[in-house]
Amino acid sequence: MNENEIGNIIVATAIRLHQELGPGLLESVYEAILAKLLKDQGLDVKRQVPIPFEYEGMRFEEEFRADLVVEDKVIVELKSVEILNNAHKKQLLTYLKLTGKKLGYILNFGGALMKDGIVRSVNKL
Repeated sequence: MNENEIGNIIVATAIRLHQELGPGLLESVYEAILAKLLKDQGLDVKRQVPIPFEYEGMRFEEEFRADLVVEDKVIVELKSVEILNNAHKKQLLTYLKLTGKKLGYILNFGGALMKDGIVRSVNKL
């Protein structure tokens, strides 16, 4: 399965989850449920994945974590805020660059409509 196929499953599942539960829950709740729903569909999902990196001889192991990594190809950052800001988008793009992964999503469960809270970001896809 390629990144776009995985992404389609992630987005469809997130929309269904948001329709069923609505906004207002903690990000960690959406993360746990979304991970389970994706696993139930046969996808490999890891939660709170460390993103190590090195800068000028300094190694950072645990400072950054991706909320979900699906099939070791797609990074998913979950939010439960009223409005996404540019810092959220920059965070995802940085994670993609540090890991060399090509596709990532921000899924904001805090808004009234899930479609307004989906941000797709690519890194050389």
